[in-house]
Amino acid sequence: MINVSQIKKGIVIDHIEAGHGFRIYKELHLDQIKDPVVLLTNIPSEKMGKKDMLKIETDVSIDMDVLGLIDPGVSINYVRNGVVTKKLKLTLPREVVGIMRCANPRCITQTERVDDVHFYLVNEEKRIYRCEFCDAYTTFNESR
Repeated sequence: MINVSQIKKGIVIDHIEAGHGFRIYKELHLDQIKDPVVLLTNIPSEKMGKKDMLKIETDVSIDMDVLGLIDPGVSINYVRNGVVTKKLKLTLPREVVGIMRCANPRCITQTERVDDVHFYLVNEEKRIYRCEFCDAYTTFNESR
């Protein structure tokens, strides 16, 4: 088993569904960070079977909405001096602003520049959101 040391200061994103870690890494633009970032995949987990984990050894702003859209079950641990000082458990965001694009080809947002389009959660189980302009339903995956 690979041993990755604990971080002294930074953020640990844990309980990532196996296979989602690299997408989170890309969507959060962690490749642009100059400090160490470790992506662990397919880690054995009693609760999940297998999971992914990200360790970011610096303070960085994380887009919680993007993270919640990709994997709402993750937990975020903030670490200072090697000790977890704060824990967050994410859920699906109820409203998403400026992240998604409408999947409806006839929506005004497809032909005109519209900043900060709002999407509202309508089905939590299927992760379906409604566009504020045309009321079309879409998911985060369809909007990319």
